[in-house]
Order: sequence, then structure tokens, then C-alpha cells
Amino acid sequence: MLERAIHPEALRAVVEQSVQETPVLDIHTHIYPEAFGPLCLRGMDELIRYHYLIAETCRANPSVAPEAFFALAPPDQCRHIWKTLFLERSPVSEACRGVLTTLSAFGLDVAARDLARHQAFFAGLSPAEHIERVFELARVSHVVMTNDPFDAAERAVWLEGVERDPRFLPALRVDRLMGAPESVAAALAAAGHAVTSLGALCDTARRFLDEWADRMDPIYLAMSLPSDYTFPEASLRGRMMAECIMPFCRERGLPLALMIGVKRQVNPRLGLAGDAVGRCSVDAVEALCAQSPDVRFLVTLLSRENQHELCVSARKFPNLMPFGCWWFLNNPSIIEEMTLERLELLGLSFIPQHSDARVLDQLVYKWSHSRAVIADVLCRKYDSVLRTGWALTEDEIRRDAEMLLRGNFIQFARIESRVG
Repeated sequence: MLERAIHPEALRAVVEQSVQETPVLDIHTHIYPEAFGPLCLRGMDELIRYHYLIAETCRANPSVAPEAFFALAPPDQCRHIWKTLFLERSPVSEACRGVLTTLSAFGLDVAARDLARHQAFFAGLSPAEHIERVFELARVSHVVMTNDPFDAAERAVWLEGVERDPRFLPALRVDRLMGAPESVAAALAAAGHAVTSLGALCDTARRFLDEWADRMDPIYLAMSLPSDYTFPEASLRGRMMAECIMPFCRERGLPLALMIGVKRQVNPRLGLAGDAVGRCSVDAVEALCAQSPDVRFLVTLLSRENQHELCVSARKFPNLMPFGCWWFLNNPSIIEEMTLERLELLGLSFIPQHSDARVLDQLVYKWSHSRAVIADVLCRKYDSVLRTGWALTEDEIRRDAEMLLRGNFIQFARIESRVG
């Protein structure tokens, strides 16, 4: 019997404390530091106007068409969402509950239902103070940004020279290299890399990647792919992956993060909220892992139906790391299911969650809600282990929590020197 083994009755308290106190390294977000100016979305208005809440509002009150909603001034949009989702019905959806969790964490009076007071509170925070408070409340040490050099506003920030905040780690996002030849050529040209011929697209794209990797020093390359993505394939997209992306990642020693399963703009009237989910083929992931065993792949899939296949594939390929519960999967019931499935098939060798936060304040509720589920699932699995006669110590449980919430990613991405 181990010295200082945990008594079964103390297990839940130890697990919950370990998961709550371990600082998170959030491996995929869309948030930015203060130096990125208007790209740093924060505060009550941005929290309320999150595209999940816009879609929910348009569904709950169809008398206001999406076109009419988007024609409203931002303050009127906020009031309409608040009235529709928080006053005219109970805020039980995950997106609504997230707003309430965030307000409560900041010490605001949620029961008062006073939108204006909440807006005034956040408006009184400076960007630096706001970022510090959020990181403290969410217990997050670092976040990985989504940095798209094809976006004109973000490209301008990098070209002007940006003051780095070491808590915000860059990731080079290159979705626009995976489209039709004409759209890829146009995107490269707009980013300052003129394409002399369609046959030269891959070479031009490689020069583009090298330039931006030198500028950003990213910790991984990332792309979101549609549900019909296949590999290998006889297309520019297939050539771009095989002849440009893979050699780039291999030579630079960078992981490739693949986010697969988006169905873009099934309802374009909803704008950003108009995307949906599709089941993908895990065969493409397996082919990439098998063809490039020296490239590391971080993979998250959008369809719930794909999760078991991804776990099985990860058992076969050590260069494949499943991560997070992405987008429509970021609901407690599905996080619970996916975390249990991954623990049972992969042990502790996965990354259970990322926030995908678009608004700074979302870090607070997304990690509060996810930690609660992760801790509960771990308690159940540890309890089943203890029932066999195995003993666990508090140090071992803290070690496991650290692996899941930061250590697995740090080791897989090989960024020990960048996060202290």
C-alpha cells in the first residue's frame, strides 16, 4: 500500500481541487492581446452578440428576420438578444448559461437582470486590467491565438510590428490555401505574393508560409476543413497538402492542427452563425498520419459521430493527438461523453478541451463549465480503479490533471521553453 494513499471518501475533493487549481494552456482560441486593438473583443456587448446567441435569438423570435437584426445598431442588437433570451424565457442554453457564469464570476448581480449595469461595469475596465482579470478568473496561463495573415486587419498589425504578450502564443492559420486555384491565387496576391501561373501556386504558397513563420514564430500550423475533405486527392487541395503543407511542417518541426467537419453557410442569412456540422471521413486523417509519420497532427472533428473513430485512429498513430470538444460539441453532455470515451480508449494521452473563445470573457465560463465535467468524469474513472485495490496519491492525481490541462500539449508541440 502506498504511503499517503487517498481514502476513497476524499477522492472527489482531491480531484476537483486538482482540476480547478491547475493552470490551463488553452490550445485554440480566437482572442488577441491588447496590441491587436479592435481585434481584441471583450466586454458585455461582445459577450451578448456572440454568434451562438444571435442564432438562438433568430430562432426564438422569428418575427425579427436576420436581415432586420443585423440592420440594428450594436446596442439595439444587445437589448434585443437580452430581452428575447434572458427576459422572455429562461436562459437555459449553454450559451446563455455561459453569460450568467461569466457575470457571476466577476461578482455582478445576476439576479438583478440589469443589462445596462453589466455593460457599464465592463466598459470601466481597461484592456490590460480586463485581460488580467479574465486570465485570473479562468485560471489560464497561456492561450493560443488564431493568426490569419490573409486577413487584412490582422496582417497590418503584424507588418507594423506588434508588441508580444508572452501569454498569447501565435498559430499560423492557412485555410485559404486549401480552396479552388483561383481563390488561392487571389488570396496570395492580396497578401503580397503574386502568382505568375497556376502551376506555381504551391511554390508561391511555400514562400508565403516561410515568410509568415519567420515573422510570427508560430507554435503550430492550423486549418479548418470541410466535412467532405479527403486525402490523398487529385486536386490543388491535395497537391497543396502533399507538396507544400507537409514539407513545411516537417522541415520547420511544427505540428499541423486539423479541424474538420464544417459545412459553411448552410444559412447565409445568419452570417457567421450560418455554418453547420457534417460527418467527415477519418480515412483522410489516417492517410496523413501514415504518409507523414514524422509530422505531428493535432486533430479535432466537429461531428459527434466521428469521435469513436478518431479515438481508434489515435491508438494506431502516436503522431495523432485528439484535442478538444469543438464548436457544437462544446456542451456539457457531449463533453462528458467524449471525455469518458477518450479516457477509456486512450488513457491520459489526449487534450480534453480548448475554449475556441472569440470573446475574451468567454474564457471564464468555457473553462468553468469544462473543468466541472472533466473533474466529474475523472472521479468516476478513479473510483473504478480504486475498486480494484489500486491506490492513488494526491500527487498522482495532480500530475494527471497537469498532463490533461497543459502538459500533453506542451510535450506534443515541443514548446517547453516558451511557456516556462
